[in-house]
Amino acid sequence: MSEVQFEIDGKKVKSAEGATLLEAAREEGIYIPTLCHHERLEPFGGCRLCIVEVEERGWTKLVVSCVYPVAENIKVTTRSEKIDRIRKTIIELLMAHAPAAPELVKLAQEYGADQDRYEQDTSFCIHCGLCVRYCNEVKGKNAIGFVDRGINKEISFIPQIAAVECNDCKECFPLCPTSYLQAAFVLAQALSFPPSKPEGE
Repeated sequence: MSEVQFEIDGKKVKSAEGATLLEAAREEGIYIPTLCHHERLEPFGGCRLCIVEVEERGWTKLVVSCVYPVAENIKVTTRSEKIDRIRKTIIELLMAHAPAAPELVKLAQEYGADQDRYEQDTSFCIHCGLCVRYCNEVKGKNAIGFVDRGINKEISFIPQIAAVECNDCKECFPLCPTSYLQAAFVLAQALSFPPSKPEGE
């Protein structure tokens, strides 16, 4: 596979053609924050925290590094005042939904984010999609999905499938950056799963 040469944070690097900027940065030991990325899943670009700045032929643009491919002779900046300001705002918006999420609290400290900047709408879900995508792409079970759209979007266990598949799996639970998923499963189990048939029926 051919290699592409470009620059990250002033450092000349080479990466395999087709790699993403996030992958290239990690190969060089450069930290870029993510909440919706997982090595076993297709890039999603949902949380936008991995935003970086790319300069190409004199033009600069902000891109989501987990889905943006490396390219010859581009210059990538992974940390700057502008990037930090954008990440801070993203973190503050996410904290309106999950103010106590450990991952978000840690990021808030790093970027100086104010968890009370936006009105609280505590759903505990930040729509990273890790659980939905893992169940679909890795396990092939489709036991959890998104319902509704926009600000009303939320995750939902599919009762008929989840009642059969999830108790012996639960591999998606540790992926949840807000630690909300297990509670959502228990609630769905209590309210929505088909009732168990008595033995002998």
